[in-house]
Amino acid sequence: MSNGVAAALFRTCPVTNLRVHRDAEALIKVNAVVAIVAFLVGVIAAILIVLTRWQAVHLLPAEWYYRLVTAHGLNMLIFFIIFFEMAILYFAGPVLLNCRLPTPVVGWLAFVLMVVGALTVDYYVFSGQADVMFTSYVPLRAHPGYYVGIILFAVGALIVVGLFFVTLLVARRERTYEGSMPLVVFGAMTAAVIAVFTLAHGAAIYIPTLLWSLGYMNVDPQAYRLVWWALGHASQQINVAAMVSVWYLMGGLTLGAMVLNEKVSRVAFLLYILFINLASAHHLLVDPGVGPAWKVWNTSYALYLAVLASMIHGFTVPAGMEIGMRLRGYTKGLFEWLRRAPWSDPGFSATFLSLIIFGFLGGVTGVVIGTEQINIIAHNTLRVPGHFHATVVGGTALAFMGLTYYVIPLIFRKQVSLMGLARWQPYLFGIGIVTVSMSMIFLGILGVPRRHWDISFANAPFKQEFSPLTDLFMATLGIGGLLAATGALIFIAVAVLSVFVGRRLTEEDIRRGVAAVPQGILRLPPQQHGEAEGEAAHRAGTPGTLVLVAIFLTVFVFYYFTNWKVLSLVWKIG
Repeated sequence: MSNGVAAALFRTCPVTNLRVHRDAEALIKVNAVVAIVAFLVGVIAAILIVLTRWQAVHLLPAEWYYRLVTAHGLNMLIFFIIFFEMAILYFAGPVLLNCRLPTPVVGWLAFVLMVVGALTVDYYVFSGQADVMFTSYVPLRAHPGYYVGIILFAVGALIVVGLFFVTLLVARRERTYEGSMPLVVFGAMTAAVIAVFTLAHGAAIYIPTLLWSLGYMNVDPQAYRLVWWALGHASQQINVAAMVSVWYLMGGLTLGAMVLNEKVSRVAFLLYILFINLASAHHLLVDPGVGPAWKVWNTSYALYLAVLASMIHGFTVPAGMEIGMRLRGYTKGLFEWLRRAPWSDPGFSATFLSLIIFGFLGGVTGVVIGTEQINIIAHNTLRVPGHFHATVVGGTALAFMGLTYYVIPLIFRKQVSLMGLARWQPYLFGIGIVTVSMSMIFLGILGVPRRHWDISFANAPFKQEFSPLTDLFMATLGIGGLLAATGALIFIAVAVLSVFVGRRLTEEDIRRGVAAVPQGILRLPPQQHGEAEGEAAHRAGTPGTLVLVAIFLTVFVFYYFTNWKVLSLVWKIG
């Protein structure tokens, strides 16, 4: 490739020295922007939903409550997350591998399909023709256009995944990188493989459901649920692989974290591919259509290999951060490396909070819900959304927020607007979502149902009494929801202002160290290159991370066996 052609197709990033293919960069930008728009729709719906579930406020009538639950689930769990993940695939493929994006026109076609699909779905939801909630269980029937929109979106996403795999082949053939595939790219590839499984099941169930909505065939409700959850829950496993990849990436960008052992981390990603989708089974554990052998197998044995993978990442990511900081001279005590971390950098704070919230809240509660016997005391209570708000929102969304603070200067080449607010945003959002998740978990323990519009059952022929603590946790749920929504709106404002009216960032700005740019881009602490310092840091190992892991395992064991004790009380044993 001639220098003139290369200059037209690529630019060189002054921070990372990576060659950025301009078509890939454009697709990163448009997918990220649409993701933020979908996020805004989901946040507005979330505010109205939380003010309705908060029984003392009870804002919306039942019709609009269920309509907004549908819109919130689709815009948050599907549109926001997957559009952002498409941007990650374009970054992890062409950019990190220093290669061109093959057939960019296919990427634009996929983007158009996804946008048209998302707009179609939202039209039918907000027009009142698809009040079927996120799961859209048969025999709940939506307008056929709703199913068409989901199919168009899924086809577009599947095309992007295919383009990512082709990019990997192009990079290998043109030898644009040396050695093994970078770990972050390997993690993105893991997410892409899981996405193929997920989207294929989406097609397998939504195409016949579309025909059912048109009156051409019947769909068995049990068969629908079985296949649909291979889409509904597995789509969140794409998020897990993408989120962990972002952890590794942001650890390196924000404080020069190291990967302790790439082979171990790659094996953990491989375990995700092989076993993580077994977790989808926990949604079917009270269904009479699947037998006990199926339930036992899918909630034990191989399932725990996916849990092992998450525990590996849960150790290697903070341990890599600790080693990176110790190599930079922060070697005093157990936690100087953590104390002196760049907590005012929203990219780092969002990443580390994501790691903590996902592990301590999302992971621990997920294992409990995925255990067949214990599941019976949590199924269809507010403990379930308490779990997935900790994983998808406190984990994935917060990690994506942290990445956005680096995408703005690196890809959009803009300064971060409202940097003062941006520094506080991850903490506000994190505190809010932890409050939401814990409130839902406690409400679920008290028996509050998952989806019901009015837990007072005012017009019902029977009376349901809840603990007096219910009102307290309903209030904390509402307050936490408003805090999280405020943090989300600040993030959206920062992203929109930065992208559309933010000051253009030049190479001279980066060299001078201008304000309103995350510190990892400007002044990463210099590594201690002396042999003695390096040897001392490696000899010290990661004692701080080991303490954090011990605390996590203590919390995990306590919560897990407490649930068995609660189950024994249900059985009237002991």
